[in-house]
Amino acid sequence: MSAEDRFIDIEIKLGEQENLVDTLNRTIYEQGRRIDQLEALVSKLAEHIRALRDAGQGPVNEKPPHY
Repeated sequence: MSAEDRFIDIEIKLGEQENLVDTLNRTIYEQGRRIDQLEALVSKLAEHIRALRDAGQGPVNEKPPHY
């Protein structure tokens, strides 16, 4: 294998690694954004449950009528 072939092989591998790093960065960014959305949703749900409890609309852990 000549030196030029080795350099070409290294350049190809470097390009593939750059693409992989870019893909991983996009995935991490999207996951972080989704985590932020889910945390906001959990916070809203917790606030809703507190509001229902404080409004006296019955206990949150009430057994269903068929028990």
